[in-house]
Amino acid sequence: MARKVLDNLRVATMTPGSNAWGMIDGAIGIEDGRIAFVGDIPAGWQSVAHEDFAGRVATPALIDCHTHLVFGGNRAREFEMRLEGATYEEIARAGGGIVSTVTQTRDLNENELIAQALPRLDAIIAEGVATVEIKSGYGLTVADELKMLRVARRLGELRPVRVRTSYLAAHAVPPEFKGRADAYLDEVVLPGLDAAHEERLVDAVDGFCEGIAFSPDQIAHVFDRARQHGLPVKLHAEQLSNLGGAKLAASYSALSADHLEYLDADGVAAMAASGSVAVLLPGAFYFLRETQMPPLKLLREAGVPIAIATDCNPGSSPLASPLLAVNMACTLFRLTPQEALAGVTINAAKALGLTDEIGSIEPGKRAEIAIWNIADPAELAYRIAFNPLHRMVAH
Repeated sequence: MARKVLDNLRVATMTPGSNAWGMIDGAIGIEDGRIAFVGDIPAGWQSVAHEDFAGRVATPALIDCHTHLVFGGNRAREFEMRLEGATYEEIARAGGGIVSTVTQTRDLNENELIAQALPRLDAIIAEGVATVEIKSGYGLTVADELKMLRVARRLGELRPVRVRTSYLAAHAVPPEFKGRADAYLDEVVLPGLDAAHEERLVDAVDGFCEGIAFSPDQIAHVFDRARQHGLPVKLHAEQLSNLGGAKLAASYSALSADHLEYLDADGVAAMAASGSVAVLLPGAFYFLRETQMPPLKLLREAGVPIAIATDCNPGSSPLASPLLAVNMACTLFRLTPQEALAGVTINAAKALGLTDEIGSIEPGKRAEIAIWNIADPAELAYRIAFNPLHRMVAH
């Protein structure tokens, strides 16, 4: 029986329904990799080895619940072109856009993709993250989508991080299926999902519901297959327009609907009824210089849980800093620091279906704890380009 005590901490437990931050001054007891107590040290624990943290703040280890971490190459030249005045259509005609990333991703083998992904993953882990979601979606063939998912699984073996995978073949229509989206779904997306499930490579199924991607009816086709396999779903929805994607996702009891800049009241009500999490992605909002904000007031009033993630990807959010995403959520979307921290802890855990295991510091949960060189948890949202992580404790 392995026991330890982390003593002299200000613990932001992030437990739902608690006082602000769920603050408790005291100790955290860990037994066999799980949290045994928080607060006063109970009888029978005084003789257990203690480590004094001199009043530092402890939070649950952070969770990055929406990333596209595995991809080939980069799109820095497109960034330059946009700043020089090129339109999206001009960039696409020049071979850019998602087609560029698909080509570069297809050209790399698993080891090469791992080598490119590890620096991004290491940057995320260095900011207190112990769980990260990684999507496929840049292969767009059965073989290449499976390749991406195998790489994601392998990353979780190479680093001290829990990886949850999402199958996102319904991300875009590849050039070879131009004008034949339904055929792409039938010939690639659905067979690929069957194969990924058979190989145990997929934890959830995602899609992109947008005018430049797939319609609600087409996404429903994919979600029906996910349901047959007993897999939860999530959805990129209402980022550029309102097609009712969030409402569709909620009808499938989706774990989350993500982006949501154009979400309307009906969509909010549907998400509230289903318990789906609203995952906001301020990195994409910032990088694309968007102006339409997600409906924060409606989400708050309806009690929809709000999560925050980096959306790390080569085209719209080349961001590998969860702490900067927290700051952006406050500065761009006007979340409070407490809401933003909940967005990368307890609500992010809910967005991955993991609230029984992680996301808050309370007895019975996994002992995955970030200890910070700060006096108040609001500092995590306040600082820019500064990482105050003191220690990760994970079992």
